[in-house]
Amino acid sequence: MSDSSKRRIWIIGVGPGDPDQVTLEAVAAMRSVDYFLVTDKSGTVKQGMPDPLVRAREELLDRHLDQDARVVKVADAPRERREEFTGTDAEYRAAVADWHRARVEKYLAVLAENPGDAGFLVWGDPAFYDSTIRVVDQIASLLDVEVDVIPGISSVQLLAARHRLVLHEVARPLYVTTGRAVTDAVAAGHDNIVVMLNRVVDLPGLADWRIWWGGNLGTADEELVAGTVGEVLPAIDEARTRLRETAGWVMDIYLLRAPRA
Repeated sequence: MSDSSKRRIWIIGVGPGDPDQVTLEAVAAMRSVDYFLVTDKSGTVKQGMPDPLVRAREELLDRHLDQDARVVKVADAPRERREEFTGTDAEYRAAVADWHRARVEKYLAVLAENPGDAGFLVWGDPAFYDSTIRVVDQIASLLDVEVDVIPGISSVQLLAARHRLVLHEVARPLYVTTGRAVTDAVAAGHDNIVVMLNRVVDLPGLADWRIWWGGNLGTADEELVAGTVGEVLPAIDEARTRLRETAGWVMDIYLLRAPRA
């Protein structure tokens, strides 16, 4: 049972980008907080460009709140991305752990300066490849706060809807992983795979597999491509380039399925 007297931190899933895909529960949670803590990656998404995801959050709040939202922006902690320091799984995990600890320090400073209940707006659903719950759990181990998580529509669901797909075949499993690990997933025998967090879309040896791809789903710049990997991979590369040029960022996802006899 939650303690209503405690200060609260809300982790609110707000869907992939379309304000119409924010749930009523999420709107109620957004209206209950005193301010929103928003990570600002200005200059790192596209050189010299304001963080478009900050503006997208502000537009979402304008749409769903009946008063002006108080947004506290926090410059994101640097994250090690160089391959020579993140090449192995152990190195990658260590780099992510360092990044999380740096975020905790920054968020603790904001929480100390700003009393009241705070809200984090998380793209998609907080359960899918997002660090917010882990970071807030570290904060909750240091502060006396109550943490609430509100689920959101995920890009996994939206990908399926856009391509009119059932993600799994009859009586067969679905495997969800990252672009970094997709080769290992195929080698392990998985043949129906949702892939998220892609730096590139590179699928050697899978030319005859089917792919259903979506980029920046739920936004005005949304892109969709489907077909066999060997035929449509150039079109996916072109779509990713367009998104970087028009939106300044790329957040893509795809379903990959082995050919069936």
